[in-house]
Amino acid sequence: MTPTQLQNVAEAADTIGQLLSQNDLAGASAVLTPLTVPEVVELVDRLSIEDAAILYRLLAKGRALEVFEALSPGTQGDLVQALRNAEVTTLFAEMDPDDRVWLLDELPASVAPRLLRGLTRQERDLTSGMLGYPQDSIGRRMSPEFVTTHPQLTVAATMARVRGALDSAETVYTLPVTDHGRRVVGVVSLRDLMGATDDALIGDLMHEAHIAVVSEDAETAARRTTDYGLLALPIVDGEDRLVGILTIDDAARILKQEESEDAARQGGVEPLRRSYLSTPIRRLVRSRVIWLLVLAVGATLTVQVLDTFEATLAQMTVLALFVPLLIGTGGNTGNQAATTVTRSLALGEVTPRDVLKVLSREVRTGFCLGLLLGLLGFAIAGLVYEWHVGLVIGLTLVAVCTVAASVGGMMPLAARAIRVDPAVFSNPFITTFVDATGLVIYFLIAKAVLGI
Repeated sequence: MTPTQLQNVAEAADTIGQLLSQNDLAGASAVLTPLTVPEVVELVDRLSIEDAAILYRLLAKGRALEVFEALSPGTQGDLVQALRNAEVTTLFAEMDPDDRVWLLDELPASVAPRLLRGLTRQERDLTSGMLGYPQDSIGRRMSPEFVTTHPQLTVAATMARVRGALDSAETVYTLPVTDHGRRVVGVVSLRDLMGATDDALIGDLMHEAHIAVVSEDAETAARRTTDYGLLALPIVDGEDRLVGILTIDDAARILKQEESEDAARQGGVEPLRRSYLSTPIRRLVRSRVIWLLVLAVGATLTVQVLDTFEATLAQMTVLALFVPLLIGTGGNTGNQAATTVTRSLALGEVTPRDVLKVLSREVRTGFCLGLLLGLLGFAIAGLVYEWHVGLVIGLTLVAVCTVAASVGGMMPLAARAIRVDPAVFSNPFITTFVDATGLVIYFLIAKAVLGI
């Protein structure tokens, strides 16, 4: 959305909030009517969930479904719990199976059976089948509604299939080509079909298919879809039979959610289920307090190191002046390495098997950074204080940067190797670890160089 649109939505949110507080539903509806669907979605994200539920009831039925499907799963979950049972049942029945699973993952487990009972037998079977796949697998994010064709079918017969499934299929722009055992043997695009003669065989038009196994990690499959620029990625079961497809818009949605979670956890907070402005204060506190407690406990290591080397500081108090500089530089170096390697893991550029290569690169990178900063620190500290103090600072910067880059680069790989989200090893955690290690290195070098 443009800045002007965002400003308009912000003003509309303030106006509607005042009207709802006055119970002026007609006035709120008048403000809501001219807004586009994206603007209504942004508006819902700015309101409290109670006001959002009232506002949602003011939308026409068709528009309400468009808005609901465009909301984030977290907002959908909160909105469902704020609406009446009859409204929720109607909404749930009109959603696509993959969108239903997104929603159910955000709701309490006790709510799912009640919502599933309101579906037709066919829709219930489709949705329940997807819920049976592992959490975070592509099976829970694919669409089981698709159109297939066969190598021996003609273009005319395939186009008839497409026209018959326009209302139910997730997409018709890329069609999986399957054999009689439902195994994927290729894909054909709608563009190819429209450019061919009616009697042309699909087997002569189809291309090699990229596929994903239903139990594969959703982020990995989504990344492959975007990397190859696919409009749809066929999903197969353990016996290579087609069970669903992942469309490009769903792949982008998965990656957006995963990247938001990674960014939050690298900053030492839990990801928010809703937008910042509509998230209650208690939930903001809950998303941050756990990591703060963990980091506070970790910071006691730094305090313990300072206590251990108290005598060293007492003999040469000038060393205390450089503590913030050294631990800050080490933490920043570790954070840079961790962020770079985490991103490379997400993009598939490195794997845990590349640990030695990554370690080698980070050791050299950290050493070079430390050498540059160390020379600068040596010159400045030597000129301002004494040259042997400058030598301590220079050597410490070289050592701390080397260690910090190595640790920061290794932690995401270690996390992936033990099947933990690399973002869990967040930047604040690395900073705390490097702080304590950097102080030990600093005081050991000072004792060796200064003889204290």
